[in-house]
Amino acid sequence: MKIDELAQLESEDINALPSTERRNFLKMGLAVTGVYLGGSVLSLSSVKTAQAATVVPPVGKYPYNPHYSMVIREHLCIDCERCKDACVKTNHVPTYGFRTTILEKRRALGTGGFETLFVPVLCNHCNKPPCVRVCPTTATWKDKKTGIVVMEPSRCIGCKTCMAACPYNARYFKEETRAVDKCNFCLDTRLSKGETTTACSEACPADVRVFGNLADPESRVFKLLHSPETIVWVLRPETGAIPNIFYINS
Repeated sequence: MKIDELAQLESEDINALPSTERRNFLKMGLAVTGVYLGGSVLSLSSVKTAQAATVVPPVGKYPYNPHYSMVIREHLCIDCERCKDACVKTNHVPTYGFRTTILEKRRALGTGGFETLFVPVLCNHCNKPPCVRVCPTTATWKDKKTGIVVMEPSRCIGCKTCMAACPYNARYFKEETRAVDKCNFCLDTRLSKGETTTACSEACPADVRVFGNLADPESRVFKLLHSPETIVWVLRPETGAIPNIFYINS
C-alpha cells in the first residue's frame, strides 16, 4: 500500500471514533498515534511525544515568517480543473507544462466497487528541498523571507538535475526560456503585488486549497492544521524533505 493511501485509510478509521472521545483523550494529555478498528483505540501516546513526530512544525518553530503553506482538503476535490486553468492564465504556463495538476486514485469499497479520489499536487516548497541541494548553478533556492522555493531562469543551464531530485515530480522544462519552471506560490504574479493568496486557491469553487501563513496563529492554515479534530499527512515523508503542502481529512 502506498504511503498516501495508508494515510487516507488511517484518517477514515480515526474519524470513526466520536469527537467527544477524542477530546477526552486530549484532556488526559494523550494523543492518538495509531488507528481504530470498530471504534477501539489501538495506539496512544503523550501529546508531547505525538507533537514531536508530527508533520507540522511545532508552534513557534517555523523557519520563516511569513511561512507560506497550503492545506489541501483532498476529499472535497471534484476535479473541475479550475485551479489548473487559473494557474496557466496567471503564470503563462505552456500547454505542455504544469505548475499544478490533479492525480486520481481508486479506492475499493466494501460493496465490491470502487470510488475515485482526486489528489491536487504541486511543488511542496520543502524546508529541506532536494532540488536546491543538487542544483549546480544556484538557479533554484529557498527564499530567505518566505521559504518559497524559487527559480531564476537566467541561471538555469537546463541540466534537469533538479527535476530528477524532486520527490514530487513538480518541475518541467520550459522550452521558451530553456529553463526549468515550477510553482512558486504565485510569488511574482500575485504575492509581490499585494495579493494574499494563489491563483489556484482563489479559483477553487470547493474550497479545496487553503493558502496562508503558517506562522500566523490567526491564519486559516494554522487553525486547520492545529485543530484537535484534524488528521494531517504529507506526501512522501520518508524523503526527509519536510514539505509545506499538507493534506487533511476535514
